[in-house]
Amino acid sequence: MEPVRTCVGCRRRSPRSALLRVVVIDSRLVPDERAAMPGRGAWVHDTQACLDAAVRRRAFVRALRVSGPLDTQTIEQRTQRKG
Repeated sequence: MEPVRTCVGCRRRSPRSALLRVVVIDSRLVPDERAAMPGRGAWVHDTQACLDAAVRRRAFVRALRVSGPLDTQTIEQRTQRKG
């Protein structure tokens, strides 16, 4: 049975393989393609809608337990290239 995670954008539960893990490196959101980077991670559907909802609700800040604003440029560029 595949592990299930909750998307921080839409709050729906999905199989881990359907979500993208995101970590923070130097106050920057970075996609963790292989889900193997160290540290705390947040899971989000790889869609612009879920990413926008997570940023708007400050869900990444809460899920990753960081203070202050996060640079979302890297993750937004990845989603725009894909879509």
